Amino acid sequence: MTIRTILQTKGNQVFTTEPQEKLAVVVKQLVYHRCGSLLVCRGEELVGIITERDILRASATEGYNLETTTVAELMTTDLVTGTLDDSISETMGLLTERRIRHLPILEDGKLAGMISIGDVVKAQYAKLSIENHYLKSYIQG
Repeated sequence: MTIRTILQTKGNQVFTTEPQEKLAVVVKQLVYHRCGSLLVCRGEELVGIITERDILRASATEGYNLETTTVAELMTTDLVTGTLDDSISETMGLLTERRIRHLPILEDGKLAGMISIGDVVKAQYAKLSIENHYLKSYIQG
């Protein structure tokens, strides 16, 4: 099973923001979209990611004000990305090893979607449930 399978089920809608956006606006977008991160784009170019954890850290640190701090000041620019053909198990390992919860998916260098650790766990669970069902059927009959 690959990341392509997850995106075929989930869809490829991605929520984005721009580097110059203020964190207060990003918080509202995260709440509105009920998501944990926004990809940061400059036009069509993916330049970073801003997560709810980034904003929490900034809120707890002196010198950062959500009304005046821009996304560019806090976003992660050293992005870890995946591809549509990556396996779910490899991706689970990558997310665990790198301690990240959101993974932009690229196809031919262009943004194709976004998955979360929750999406990967859900797909892995579904796969294991199917395997379990077939094993039980085999044993019983």
